[in-house]
Formats: sequence, structure tokens, C-alpha cells
Amino acid sequence: MRTMLNTLFVTSDDAYLSLENDNVVVQIDDKTLAKIPLRSIEQIISFSYKGASPALMGKCSRFGVGMSFFSPRGRFYCSILGENNRNVLLRREQFRRADSSENSLELAAAFVAGKIYNCRWVIERTKRDHTLRVNAERLMEQSSLLKDGLRRVMSCASVDEVRGVEGKAAKDYFYAFDDLILRDKDSFFFEQRSRRPPLDRMNALLSFVYTLLTGDCVAALQGVGLDPYVGFLHVDRPGRPSLALDLMEEFRPVVADRFALTLINTGAVQAAHFEERENGGVFLNESGRKIVLAAWQKRKTEQITHPFLEEKIPWGLVPHAQALLLARYVRGDSDAYPPFMWK
Repeated sequence: MRTMLNTLFVTSDDAYLSLENDNVVVQIDDKTLAKIPLRSIEQIISFSYKGASPALMGKCSRFGVGMSFFSPRGRFYCSILGENNRNVLLRREQFRRADSSENSLELAAAFVAGKIYNCRWVIERTKRDHTLRVNAERLMEQSSLLKDGLRRVMSCASVDEVRGVEGKAAKDYFYAFDDLILRDKDSFFFEQRSRRPPLDRMNALLSFVYTLLTGDCVAALQGVGLDPYVGFLHVDRPGRPSLALDLMEEFRPVVADRFALTLINTGAVQAAHFEERENGGVFLNESGRKIVLAAWQKRKTEQITHPFLEEKIPWGLVPHAQALLLARYVRGDSDAYPPFMWK
């Protein structure tokens, strides 16, 4: 349980929320953990199975406090919306900004700047920690190219130009990606990104982890009242969660890629955890998926210090923190959206 950005996060899966004299009461069994005045918070995000009392939900509705419920694994269930809830106004403003080339450019550039910064950080971290095991010269060259891309993205004049810089940066990053694989190079290697279907084990693992991350970003955006299907960087298409894909760009290198590399470099995931289909696609088998899912949930509980908020939070709350920051910017409560730039 923690409060952040005027939001109460309830992360214990057996916590129950109730109402007492206009206070939120957080309980586990018969023990009261906290009493928080409703007037001091804007939103409650709960990852508990036990949920909340009808009295609390009704009071939140009248006070205009948003409530969103998730499974302990992060799957979005529902939100409680009152008559004075600002989600409708928030989404209308989101749609207006998405239709504005100037506003779309500002957010698209922020998402891509976060991604490029984090791509460079992953390369620099590997070069620093494993100098004798990697091609340090190649990593240095690609890091320099990414640094140049970071400068260029902030001076782009259109969203299409931002997409061009992002595409070039992704190519520069993945050119060095094989050097980041430190173990079992015969089974795990990377030549280029392949999807639908992935054509090797590394791409199969990346695709699976990206799917998990997309789901977490969709849930985070739904929880704060934004429409995950209306984005600023990714083009809108039926069934595509464009805003979730926008948001996850800055998380791909430090959340998904590092996680996948750790699984391989520590031997947690091995060649036997994959299978090849008739169409040439390579996918995780059932045992491989179980290992990855268990490790993913464990990683989400590990603590970090958020680089912008300067507060300790679990990795699993990072998409929710960024979604809150994004919602604040869209509403006009802040001057800019700060992308997640890991340090």
C-alpha cells in the first residue's frame, strides 16, 4: 500500500477496503493498516482479490474519487465512475490532442526520446559490466548513434519525422543486440527483429514479453481513464491499442529487453523451452511460458526508485505511474509529460 500522485495504490492481494467517517480503511483480516481521508486523494487503484465495500464505492462516486480494480497479476477488471468523474472530459481532451498535429508531435517525441535514452542505457550498462565479453567498440559506435538520435528527435517538425528517427534508432539498437546475449550463443542469437511469426528463439521470447508488457500498459491506461486505443505516435487501427503501444515504447529496453536477456544470460530459459511450428515460426512451449510468467510476476515486485518522482515503487507500478503522469498532462494539470528515463 502506498500513496503517489494523490493516488492510493493497494498492492496486497488480501486487502479489503471499507469506509469509516469519510476515510478509506485498509484492512487485512482483522488488522487495520491505514485510514486515509477520501478528500486527500483523487484515485484508488487496487490489486486485491477482496475488493471494496459498496459504501466506500458509493462515497467515492459522490466525492469524485476514481476507483479501479485489477487482479494481483495486473489484469484490469473495472472502474467505478461517479457523476462528477472526469474520465469523459479526460477522454474528450485526449481525442482532441490526438487530432492535433502539434499536440501529437509533443507526446510522440517524448515517448521516442524515452525509448532511445533507455536503449542507449542498456547498451552502456552492458559495455560497463561485461567489457571483456562483448564487442566494446561496436557497442560504443551504436551508443553514439543513439545519442545522435536522441538529439534529433527533440527537433522533429512532424510525427512522421519522429517515426523516422524511431525506426533508425531501433535499427541502430538491434544491430548491437546480439552482443548483449552472453550465454549459449548457438541456441540464442539475434540477427534482426522478426514477428508474425518470430523466426528464432530470441525473437520468440521478445515477442512474448512484449505481449505481457502491452497488457500491463493497457490496464494502466484503463485504470486512469485514458482510452488505450487512441494514440499519438502509433496510427489508429481497429483492435490496435495505439496509446498502450505509445506508452510501452519507453519501457521496451529497460523492462522487456533486459528481462528477456536476464532469463537467457542466467540460464533460466533454455533451448528446450521452445518449439518450432510448420510455418517456420518459433514459440515458447508450455513449460517455457510458465517459467517466463513466474519470473515476470517476480520482477514486477522488485523495488526501484522512479527517476522522475524520486519515490521507491515496484517495477509493476511503473506503467501505472507513467499513465498517471500522462493523464495529468492531457488534463492540463502539468506542463509536460516526463517519459520514463532509467538511470
